[in-house]
Amino acid sequence: MSFQGKQLSAEMIEMVVHLKKHYDEERKTGKLVPTKDPAGRAAKSLGLGVATVKRIMSHYTKSEEKVVVHYRKRPGRPPSRICPGVQPIVRQFIRNKNLGGQRVSIDRVVKFLMAEHEIEIPKMTLWRALKRWGFTHGEGRRRDSLKEQDRVILARRDYLRAKLSNRNPDGTLKRPEVYLDETYINKNHSCRFTWYLDEDGPLVNKPSGVGPRLILVHAITKDGWVKGGQLVFEAKKRTGDYHGQMNWDNFSRWFTFQLLPNIPPESIVICDNAPYHNVISDDSFPRKNSTKEQLRLWLTRNGYPWREDMLKAELFELCIRLSPVPEHRLDKIAEKHGVTILRTPPYHPELQPIETCWAVVKNDMADNCDFTIAGLRNRLPKAFAKVTPQTCRDIIAKVVEQEDRYWLEDERLDEVYAGNAEEEYAGQVFFEAQGEESYLEAI
Repeated sequence: MSFQGKQLSAEMIEMVVHLKKHYDEERKTGKLVPTKDPAGRAAKSLGLGVATVKRIMSHYTKSEEKVVVHYRKRPGRPPSRICPGVQPIVRQFIRNKNLGGQRVSIDRVVKFLMAEHEIEIPKMTLWRALKRWGFTHGEGRRRDSLKEQDRVILARRDYLRAKLSNRNPDGTLKRPEVYLDETYINKNHSCRFTWYLDEDGPLVNKPSGVGPRLILVHAITKDGWVKGGQLVFEAKKRTGDYHGQMNWDNFSRWFTFQLLPNIPPESIVICDNAPYHNVISDDSFPRKNSTKEQLRLWLTRNGYPWREDMLKAELFELCIRLSPVPEHRLDKIAEKHGVTILRTPPYHPELQPIETCWAVVKNDMADNCDFTIAGLRNRLPKAFAKVTPQTCRDIIAKVVEQEDRYWLEDERLDEVYAGNAEEEYAGQVFFEAQGEESYLEAI
């Protein structure tokens, strides 16, 4: 590689000075110069360590004599956060492999993400993510590797059943559907990729840190953003997570005074399982902080017998078993206005079309970031305008296709798992009745 006619960096100029001084010293000492230990001579002439020179030459040889710069990674354990867009990709890959009867391992998922999507994720980071997403590594059964947990399957089944019951035969909706969600955007939110000179390296003059944070709350229907439903406010500096700012008080005020008056009557409002969406009603029993007298009073009022010698833990357990399903405060507010609340199953952001709308907004903000809070607020209306009614209809249509796909795949997976269980049970019974030799002959 020739550097003639190119601007040299400060580091390269310093090395040229070191090399020139070294040659001047050799000229003063005499005509004969030892040629042994080339790595040591190069290190001494450039002002580097011998190990550094050997490491550079090793990388140069392995990269087929190409200069490749390896930038140091930040110290500490690898990050556990994975882009939300990866989750549906991984789930679909695992389900397809299970349906095809192929074993799924962490290595195969990692290789698939790298080969098909150029996404590099450490194995342990992916393992922790799969645990968070409700996957379990099966043992002993065929096709059970990384199967989803039963509670996730049941929640998805209940959700899909409710969504399907709201469709007419021609695909139209019986009741309007409204999707709500919250997100955040930082003052320094900008695109990570840019053009740069190879000799300068990927150093971009950006402010350090993420800066102040704006909380965004909104809702969509098939006709676009809900008019009057936008809420934007700045988070407090001491709060690291935007969920800490969107508490029940903030959310309930927005839901009551901004969303409900602006959506069609008898709508179905679809939200995720954020803590402030699932606040239990105050009059619901039992509660862990209730006294023994309160627990006894509740049992007596509802006609359930109890004993004087029962401990508080026993009374609480009895109330848990006998009490009805607790009501959520959000559901009671919605019910007064003729609105129904439907919650998406856990770990399924792909079933929330407003998540994609947030991505459109954030991408536009990243492309036009000026690293000021005023510029952030001024740009927001233009970013929201990027999500048109047609955009919402297209996104919702894709989500509906995904819902249908899940509904059919769940039935097929259930048949596969049930068949495996019956086959293994029959084999175990035969083994116990006939003995090991007969069992081996039979299979």
